[in-house]
Amino acid sequence: MGPEEAAVSGILLGYDVGSSSIKAAVLDIASGACLASAVSPKRELEIQAPQPGWAEQDPAVWWEHVVRATRELASEADLSAVQALGVSYQMHGLVCLDKGLRVLRPAIIWCDSRAVAVGERAFTELGQERCLGQLLNSPGNFTASKLAWVKENEPAIFARIHRILLPGDYVAFKLTGEACTTTSGLSEAILWDFRQGGPANFLLEHYGIPADMIPPLKPNFADQGRVSAGAAAELGIPTGVRVTYRAGDQPNNALSLNVLEPGEIAATAGTSGVVYGVGDRATYDPASRVNTFVHVNHAPARPRYGTLLCVNGTAILNSWLRHNAMRGKGAGLSYEEMNELAAQAPPGADGLTILPYGNGAERTLENRDPGASMHGLSFTRHGQAHLLRAAQEGIVFALRHGLEIMAGIGIRPARVRAGHANLFLSPLFAEAFATASGAAVELYNTDGAQGAARGAGIGAGLYTPTTAFAGLKTVRVVEPSARLRGAYEEAYGRWQAALQRELA
Repeated sequence: MGPEEAAVSGILLGYDVGSSSIKAAVLDIASGACLASAVSPKRELEIQAPQPGWAEQDPAVWWEHVVRATRELASEADLSAVQALGVSYQMHGLVCLDKGLRVLRPAIIWCDSRAVAVGERAFTELGQERCLGQLLNSPGNFTASKLAWVKENEPAIFARIHRILLPGDYVAFKLTGEACTTTSGLSEAILWDFRQGGPANFLLEHYGIPADMIPPLKPNFADQGRVSAGAAAELGIPTGVRVTYRAGDQPNNALSLNVLEPGEIAATAGTSGVVYGVGDRATYDPASRVNTFVHVNHAPARPRYGTLLCVNGTAILNSWLRHNAMRGKGAGLSYEEMNELAAQAPPGADGLTILPYGNGAERTLENRDPGASMHGLSFTRHGQAHLLRAAQEGIVFALRHGLEIMAGIGIRPARVRAGHANLFLSPLFAEAFATASGAAVELYNTDGAQGAARGAGIGAGLYTPTTAFAGLKTVRVVEPSARLRGAYEEAYGRWQAALQRELA
């Protein structure tokens, strides 16, 4: 049976395992159209912070909501027709399993800051030139350093670790019973040696981490295991469905937007805000304020790297405002209503400035954690509309600050692709981003779960990288506004001054 014949009755299932929610989507193979999607839970997942700067989640909760989201899909799609399955996931997390493949402790997730000092110490002791030359990054606050933190601070747990997994590796393990990872996954964990083309043994040795804690490697697009009978019964899908794609959320967001070739740029504004540029050279920022990883379509003979700019506090700031500041007259506002209210304030929010750094150590600030802050508040002038607009503008300005760092290593976007989702649903945010960055924003009818489903189609041989994007459509294009440029330049100047005061 050829791909065209299989496509007549087949569907693809994709998951996007975020720190806020689990998204699931099914695509019709023949048309590439999204048939159904689901999100669980309806309110954001809780992030545990047992100490300041920590961020943990129970991996069992991810699986619980994978099951719930899948069951919700069953009311709109025939899940018995699933041909292949893909997983996208929150990057840089750490899941520790014992010999019985049981979880030993809560997952330390991407926005946890506890390992900053561990990574900085390794950067100094190993030498910056060596780390940048072989890892393209400082060990920083990434998965490898989080594991080293466990070794230093929880030795009894470390002694019981048999395998370490990234969040997506864990979900794939729950699906198939097989613990494995990918090259791109190891690179995001800062456990990939770009010079040697294999695991970063020199860093493992420095940290005293046994190399066999790393699970076997599989390609991003490949048969990574088959759904077990137990998982199939929980999900309501056939036993034996192939898991054929896995990638971190930002490389996967790029895939979902068909951002695969040098010079193409993707963006997202979910819990965190990211700009992700693809290149064919292993470039790096000497201060590791932006980070370079292996892209999903990398091959030794045709290298593809993704350089990632991340601002931790993006939609999570909007969510915090909704649940904590929109009281009284504004109680119960939807995000759409918040966007409409924000647009009632003038560009620049009448002098109100917000720094969105309230979600852990920020890489663009060299792993400093100044916290979120508000500047220029006037009790007689500012109201809810100003607060909401200043928040969206503050996020945009934090991304522009990062884009200026990316420009230093040759990434200067003229056009950016993004899914019509999260904060890019706000016309104000999209226009502010385009105007402040100077880059036109192309918004598409996709999200991370759909991207994971398309990736599964490629990995299963049902699509080629050309045919996989038949259902991808432009929703709208937002050009930079000449009318607003002056107001945003002035506001960005105030924002930069506020940041410098906070960092002083």
